[in-house]
Amino acid sequence: MKPITSTLGFIMLLSLTMSTTAQTSPALVKSEFIYETAPFPQCHASTIVETKAGLVAAWFGGTHERHPDVGIWVSRWHEGGWTPPVEVANGVESSTKRHPTWNPVLFQPKTGPLLLFYKVGPSPSTWWGMVMTSDDAGKTWSAPRRLPDGILGPIKNKPVQLPNGDLLSPTSTEHDGWRVHFERSRDLGQTWTATPPLNDGRELGAIQPSILIHPGGKLQALGRTRQGKTFEIWSEDQGQTWGKMTLMALPNPSSGTDAVTLQDGRHLLVYNHSAKGRSPLNVAVSPDGRQWLAAAVLENDPDAPSGFSYPAVIQTSNGQVHITYTWKRLRIKHVVLEPKKLDGRPIVDGVWPE
Repeated sequence: MKPITSTLGFIMLLSLTMSTTAQTSPALVKSEFIYETAPFPQCHASTIVETKAGLVAAWFGGTHERHPDVGIWVSRWHEGGWTPPVEVANGVESSTKRHPTWNPVLFQPKTGPLLLFYKVGPSPSTWWGMVMTSDDAGKTWSAPRRLPDGILGPIKNKPVQLPNGDLLSPTSTEHDGWRVHFERSRDLGQTWTATPPLNDGRELGAIQPSILIHPGGKLQALGRTRQGKTFEIWSEDQGQTWGKMTLMALPNPSSGTDAVTLQDGRHLLVYNHSAKGRSPLNVAVSPDGRQWLAAAVLENDPDAPSGFSYPAVIQTSNGQVHITYTWKRLRIKHVVLEPKKLDGRPIVDGVWPE
């Protein structure tokens, strides 16, 4: 990493030390940066997964989003700390041609290797899907493999593995409006099928879904829109078919969200509770995916450059909730919550209770 001029260094240090973090929830177990220094100035779009050997996180990093030098970086939790970031994938095609990479997604099936999906291409409207595998919990990786035409892989958020073993991948496209669809693999990612787009992309423009699991084979997906609110869409048959996409009461400033169904049956959503701007960053919980309760505020600094965005959330085998997110485009932050201590007050008509 090139030396930073004294003025720029002072600005970055000031930015790092002036974060207003609303970490007052009794559910908070830990809050930390995955790295303090790295050979890239900006980062975004983190993902996190639990393996038998521990946690693995990934994100894209480089000069800035869309720059050809942006690669996929990985860090592992090892012996009480995060390993230094290592670049495991990039968009190099030749000595004279390199594309940016985007939105890694880690997923560990019940059997088989760890999967790392990501995108390569000049822009979200022209990118293509890639996948790599690891047999040693993220220490080493296979050669990258391009996904079939028409298959992008999970676009930002993790797949789910259904009771029959199918992988259901939440994805979306941006070349003809913002449109959501789902991809399914019955052989742990070797082959895929895809639904048609589930919204028109114009009257309601939506991307980057997350999948929640409900009793009786019902699924719910929710995520980002251009309409100032979070979307939801439901399936009654394990994602084979889907109903009509609608807007929820929860706001969305056209920024990524993520969600997970907890072991106790509740659902947890991490998102920016704002119709404009990527602060604050909030956690809500729900017993049924319809009534949401204000549970925690992870960050709240409306003046923060680039804000706090693109969360990823999982629940590990010990029951704790792990969240990673972009912190001012300068760091990836990792927060651990104890879900048994997450309760809250109802969010009525999209208003976060004081």
